[in-house]
Amino acid sequence: MKNDKDEGLRREIGVVGLASNIINSVVGGGIFVLPAIVAGMMGAAGIFAYLICGVIIILIALCFAEIAGKVTVSGGAYAYVEAAFGPFAGFLTNTLFFFGFGVLSDAAIASAMAGMLAIYFPVFNLPFIRGMFFLTMYGGFTLVNIAGVKQGINLVKVNTLIKLIPLILLITYGWIGVSAKNLQWSQLPSIKDFGEGSLILFFAFAGGEMALNTSGEIRNPKRTIPLGLFLGVGSVVLLYILIQTVSQGVLGAELAINKEAPLAAVAKKLMGEFGLVLMISGAVISIFGTLSGGILSYPRLLFAGAKDGLLPAFLAKVHPKFATPYLAVCTYALLVLIFAISGSFRQLIIVSSASLLLIYVAVVLSTIKLRLRKDPSPPGSFRIPGGIAIPSFTLVLIAWFLSRLSKPEAAGIALLILALVIIYLIMKLIKKRSAFVATK
Repeated sequence: MKNDKDEGLRREIGVVGLASNIINSVVGGGIFVLPAIVAGMMGAAGIFAYLICGVIIILIALCFAEIAGKVTVSGGAYAYVEAAFGPFAGFLTNTLFFFGFGVLSDAAIASAMAGMLAIYFPVFNLPFIRGMFFLTMYGGFTLVNIAGVKQGINLVKVNTLIKLIPLILLITYGWIGVSAKNLQWSQLPSIKDFGEGSLILFFAFAGGEMALNTSGEIRNPKRTIPLGLFLGVGSVVLLYILIQTVSQGVLGAELAINKEAPLAAVAKKLMGEFGLVLMISGAVISIFGTLSGGILSYPRLLFAGAKDGLLPAFLAKVHPKFATPYLAVCTYALLVLIFAISGSFRQLIIVSSASLLLIYVAVVLSTIKLRLRKDPSPPGSFRIPGGIAIPSFTLVLIAWFLSRLSKPEAAGIALLILALVIIYLIMKLIKKRSAFVATK
């Protein structure tokens, strides 16, 4: 079992820092758009989609909380799966998480943020200006995170507070304009609409687990991780349900019409032009905060994979002064920059979403395996009540979500996994040949 010895990293992150990173990672630009999509598919009954997504993400968080108490090194999901199933499964998880979800999703929302800015500043439609904007933003992120995880997590705390202000203001002020009539159900959604709507909405709840990539820098992980997870995930579920309720209650049937910026439409109806500007600004700030959390967490996957010999060794280098994985941070920033400039939002987000669902499957299976192996848990570790019943039920729910993927999406993720298997085999062959040459 992996422990936290000899990584060379400083443990600076407490409960509030971890919870803030989770909230910051989950609450991105999607919640500023998704209420209209949910309302269009399910009407006022769309609140059920939020509840089912909230249930499954909490169940997944329980699995993360248990296994994180046993595996406390950096790497998050990658470290958990590698501990349970070995290097090959760890490599697939690491690459799917870092590249399939991390790089591509951050590149997609960075591109979306530039598009929002272009509404008021058309100059952002110019490729050169957009590229320079990304370069400046990620250059700043890189410098802050190389300076230390404490600086990085402080930036996340500030961004989390700033991004929540317009949403909390909308919820608080919005109750004035809520009409009970708009919250009445005219009919229940079909199973098909409910399934598709829940699948789309689920992606807005995803990403909080990336905060555990910094497990090697969390103080007292056996206590901090469960508390941070429950505080962070619980806050997100409550926030989302309140946002949907207020939006539906204020706009009613009009909510589904405002597909581009539903929360901005709600704010405009409540507060006029000021509300419109506030929500668009909030969406941009929200995405900025999510990106700042990404560059804090995802490079630790590269760092952990390199330490285990699955990735090039230079990625495991720690800065001699700041004790941060500085080359992993630089590599991550460069990859996001490239895909943000050149990638398509829709294609990037489909691949990243499917990748994350598979990673959840791997983590839940790892939780079950380590529980069945009956390794002694460290004193004070969190354990899910009921043995493997809750993780098994979680697998059923995830399988239902995966069944909602279209055939092209399923085929795309299958091809990605096949490519990763081939890459792993090639890397293993090269390593064997190098070892053979060295012994001659």
